[in-house]
Amino acid sequence: MSVLLQTGNFIVESLGAFVETSGFGAFFADGGWKFAVMIALACFLLYLAIKKQFEPLLLLPIAFGMLLTNLPGAEMFHSELFAGGHVHWDIFVDNAGLIDYLYLGVKLGIYPCLIFVGVGAMTDFGPLIANPKSFLLGAAAQLGIFATFLGAYALGFEPNECGSIGIIGGADGPTSIFLTARLAPELLGPIAIAAYSYMALVPVIQPPIMRALTTDAERKIKMSQLRQVSKTEKILFPVIIAVVISLLLPSAAPLVGCLMLGNLMKECGVVDRLSKTVQNELMNIVVIFLGISVGATATAGSFLNFKTLGILVLGILAFSCGTAGGVLLAKLMNLFAKEGKKINPLIGSAGVSAVPMAARVSQTVGQEYDKSNFLLMHAMGPNVAGVVGSAVAAGILLAFLG
Repeated sequence: MSVLLQTGNFIVESLGAFVETSGFGAFFADGGWKFAVMIALACFLLYLAIKKQFEPLLLLPIAFGMLLTNLPGAEMFHSELFAGGHVHWDIFVDNAGLIDYLYLGVKLGIYPCLIFVGVGAMTDFGPLIANPKSFLLGAAAQLGIFATFLGAYALGFEPNECGSIGIIGGADGPTSIFLTARLAPELLGPIAIAAYSYMALVPVIQPPIMRALTTDAERKIKMSQLRQVSKTEKILFPVIIAVVISLLLPSAAPLVGCLMLGNLMKECGVVDRLSKTVQNELMNIVVIFLGISVGATATAGSFLNFKTLGILVLGILAFSCGTAGGVLLAKLMNLFAKEGKKINPLIGSAGVSAVPMAARVSQTVGQEYDKSNFLLMHAMGPNVAGVVGSAVAAGILLAFLG
């Protein structure tokens, strides 16, 4: 009888210990509802990535990283190891989980730069070289970054947080992550999710703004065919841009330098194996690591607050102002352009860095008013200029706030 009692007590104690060590008990503790909310949000983002195909290549790993970090007891990510914006190496090895190690690539600025190498290798700067005025449209579209910076500051955010929120307006996920990891790492989860979610919504956000700021006649403007760009020009371009921007703004050198390195690999024609590797294998691997580790920063404590709501609202403002800035500058340039040399203002909206989605939106809206009007190649000029522009804007913010 005593043996049975001892066995029964052992089983009860073992089950009690199992329940205590499992994550299920955390849902019934104080604040346990936050875990449930974050897991539900992660599942919703997975739905958007899989069913709606909203930037699935990054939104899916981000959402799954969010899911993993909010599973009670999993202990995959420890925000305290990165508290205060620094890596606490003294306690890192003994306490780090899997995602803590992956997050080092974000914290040290490795992943965004590697992604920029791949982006550069997949980018054709020919339309920008053929029409240098596109640089101005790409620069004007960065208005959203600085306008949102001022808006966030007026709402009471700290200057470093304002810079991280404003960069959402560049419509460039890697740049947003690169800057936020340095200026406001505690906001990395909300900002990354806002940046990539709104990038996916470019076809929804931009057209109403483009129509509101242009007339029917302006939308029907036809632009002359772009000149043929020589191979020599395409090889010299990344070298010159890397040197000039890095000398003017050293803080932008990591992003711009990696972008131009990838493009040089593509255009020089002597390292095809390297070019294909950074476009495919390297890019895919880094995207997985980046997405999971960024998603893991979206813990209940950092995400469920009024700051996150403010970031989501300001993100829409950033995209809208960026779109408007490019369109309005194109209209201004037309005041001084000769007849036959005018710019279709719709391509100004492509100055945000969502390549090539924003350029396709310019093409789609233009053909709604004239089926014979082909704006895609013209819009690619401001679009790739926006990639450079967002990196430069990040460098400026980092130089002043870092």
